[in-house]
Amino acid sequence: MQIPLEPGRFDAVILDLDGTMVDTMGDFDAAIGAMLAQLALPPLPRESLAHFVGKGSEHLVRSALAHVAGPADERATALYPRAYDAYQAHYGRINGQHSALYPGVAEGLAGLRARGLPLACLTNKPVVYARALLAAKGIDAVFSHVFGGDSFERKKPDPLPVLRTCEALGSAPGRTLVVGDSSNDARAARGAGCPVVLVTHGYNHGEPVRGVDADGWIDSLAELVAR
Repeated sequence: MQIPLEPGRFDAVILDLDGTMVDTMGDFDAAIGAMLAQLALPPLPRESLAHFVGKGSEHLVRSALAHVAGPADERATALYPRAYDAYQAHYGRINGQHSALYPGVAEGLAGLRARGLPLACLTNKPVVYARALLAAKGIDAVFSHVFGGDSFERKKPDPLPVLRTCEALGSAPGRTLVVGDSSNDARAARGAGCPVVLVTHGYNHGEPVRGVDADGWIDSLAELVAR
């Protein structure tokens, strides 16, 4: 990691959820699979799913439909309303059942809190599912704020959610560290004027994360407090 986390460097930390703290690919795979089966559509290969995760439920559902029906197939557009409702229902039932904390997450969060840093979770997942997932994994209590893709007018990679989260934390963007797993997080942080570190175990739309413009990369959240 190129950004040292020495005392006094930052006033707060904003963390992404999917791919950063929790490996939720199993949840996405189960919910999308159930959605497609309900619509009598062929399954989506799991290896394709990582390319669609991270930009919100709407993008995930549209991308899955386009992949299995073909981007020029009018069925993908026509089926979207039903597909979205089906996905949300299945995901709400599945949320957290096929996911797990990445190694080092509990230790990293505890270390950040021990340093007196207020923490916020900022994800493109709907906030009701984000809160439920954090609670299911036993890490909800460490966050003073939780915001989702429906909390603000725009989602990451737009910088607005990051700026609003900084406001809620009472911290200046330049003194607020953003931790994520993708170009979405990095672009949002850069646009807001926040330093950003990316984990190497996330999704990043299926692309190598070290190719993203960031201030550093870590293999585990525990590395943030290792020194």
